[in-house]
Amino acid sequence: MTLVASDLDRTLIYSAASLQLTMPDAQAPRLLCVEVYGGAPLCYMTETAAALLDGLARTTVFVPTTTRTREQYGRIHLPGPAPRYAICANGGHILVDGVSDRDWQDHVVRRIAGECASLGEVRAHIQAAGHPSWLLKERVAEDLFAYLVVDRAALPEGWVKELSDWADLKGWTVSLQGRKIYAVPKPLTKSAAMREVARRCGATLTLAAGDSLLDADLLLAADRAWRPGHGELADCGWGAPNTEVLRERGGAAGEEILRRFVRAADPLRAGR
Repeated sequence: MTLVASDLDRTLIYSAASLQLTMPDAQAPRLLCVEVYGGAPLCYMTETAAALLDGLARTTVFVPTTTRTREQYGRIHLPGPAPRYAICANGGHILVDGVSDRDWQDHVVRRIAGECASLGEVRAHIQAAGHPSWLLKERVAEDLFAYLVVDRAALPEGWVKELSDWADLKGWTVSLQGRKIYAVPKPLTKSAAMREVARRCGATLTLAAGDSLLDADLLLAADRAWRPGHGELADCGWGAPNTEVLRERGGAAGEEILRRFVRAADPLRAGR
């Protein structure tokens, strides 16, 4: 049994801007909209990627693995059969047939309470250290972690590192992704949730992909993993022995990641 745990945003699905369609318009690939927000299309896959994912989801345990909240994940409509399992809130929730598993949820909450500073303390520090000239929004996700929406051009140099250094001593980690800064408790990981799903379904091979620092633990935990040529991990030159670095960027990377998943999951194709 093969389990495929993949990040979604900027790994498999892309906004119009992040697709990075650099070819002439007449040569651009056909796109499938997979998320609508506020009555407007928001995220896409190429039709080639959609067909690959449809086939993959029918032959493996495909587990969407995202930092999105359950509500945000619910807006996404991926091609293929509905996944039995999904991981949301960076590992805070394991969905089984769309319903959060209470035992896992309680386990995560206990670990965070025993090992980390409280969410309230972290939010108070962020609010005191931030400035309205560049801190546009401050939000809480699932009562588990916080994220900020910032004006990157006005964000003071070194502020994210200062926050990271402070948070590290409190048992939290910080990740900058585009216009968002995430502050996440260290026990809240995609990898822990993936291991739990793998245990439940008896997976003998685990595959993973992701583009951000919050995906690094997921990639390290998998038997084989891939990261695209764009994103936070690419920007800092992150790598690991089990992780292949792809040259493709944007929507083309999403296609290539799915091709690698399909080949790795099918022993007959692996040697081709």
